[in-house]
Amino acid sequence: MESHEIKVIPMINAKKDISHEIAAVFVDGYKKELAFLSANQEKLIEAFEKMLCPEVFYFATLKDKIVGILACSNNQNRALTIDETVLANSFGDEKGKTIYQYIKDDFNKRLPYSDGTGYIECVATVTKARGRGVSTALINDVLKTENYNRYVLEVTDTNAIAYRLYKKLGFVEFKREKEKYAGMVDFDERIFMELYNINEQTENNAD
Repeated sequence: MESHEIKVIPMINAKKDISHEIAAVFVDGYKKELAFLSANQEKLIEAFEKMLCPEVFYFATLKDKIVGILACSNNQNRALTIDETVLANSFGDEKGKTIYQYIKDDFNKRLPYSDGTGYIECVATVTKARGRGVSTALINDVLKTENYNRYVLEVTDTNAIAYRLYKKLGFVEFKREKEKYAGMVDFDERIFMELYNINEQTENNAD
């Protein structure tokens, strides 16, 4: 009997290697953002599955199929480690180097946040499962599971649906940054939002 309940599981607890499935959801979820890198989704999946950091990923299942992903990164581990060699093997030396230059700063730079901050990134839901509460389930589970006292995420200025969802979950905008490749992608600004862990604050106040 198939389960219609959304289940959220840490990637490190998966019973088999699901890197390909996780990468497929990532590529599907960020289709617009990745379009300027390559139109070949299989090549993108092939590359990104080799650059995932399983320690920070969670995945959501519906009817026992992976339908959503989320990474809760920190100042030590990011969701992806962009590797020029991997990209060159998938796209060729010249294009691989170009892609590396475009996206390395998004993931290879150390986050400028304290140890107490969790950085939510790579939130994605497959097209067929959108509107069914997958992203909400992922975020709520991470907020309950992780022990950070502050959570930060970013959303593009053209992703109104995600922006409304994050506001509904309690995230508050605290800054915006102009996108340096705005002419090549479909957004102009990155919006940064934050949420403080109420339980952590209550415990600290009690002390």
